[in-house]
Amino acid sequence: RSTPLYSSAASDVYKRQIVFAYIHPGDSLGVLVELNCETDFVAKTSEFRDLAKDLAMHIAALGPKYVRKEDIPEEEISQEKEICHSKAAASGKPEKVIEKIVEGQLTKYFSEVCLYEQSFVKDDKITVGELISERILLTKENINLRRFERFKLGEGIEKKEQDFVAEVAAQLG
Repeated sequence: RSTPLYSSAASDVYKRQIVFAYIHPGDSLGVLVELNCETDFVAKTSEFRDLAKDLAMHIAALGPKYVRKEDIPEEEISQEKEICHSKAAASGKPEKVIEKIVEGQLTKYFSEVCLYEQSFVKDDKITVGELISERILLTKENINLRRFERFKLGEGIEKKEQDFVAEVAAQLG
């Protein structure tokens, strides 16, 4: 692809970056992560590389679709709201309660599909966004996960369904 699906706009603040590659044991799953910071000093530290590795392993494990909530297309959010609203309305609850239910369901949805909203796989007491914020405080400079790509063998390949009986009958005439 010429433009990655999983990206978040980076500002001019980020002058240095690394692309970190993680291949899961068994060689059937891999992740590329672009992690940005302000200086070479931080970009070359083992802590920065460890953060990139942790993020890549997290992406491999949980498979987020987007970096942040802001990256989700508006039509996808609208569709998700509509689905949540329909389910809640079917329960017969009052509209004010339905609104709270929809809000809660959207928050849950964001925590499933947005990397920064997900509970960090190595420490479920914090989100990935909070982990990155902690590293910003430690390094005293901005850090941004700009984009990622997750590759899984066989994913995206449609398997052709065949009716064996019909195929044999067609060949027999």
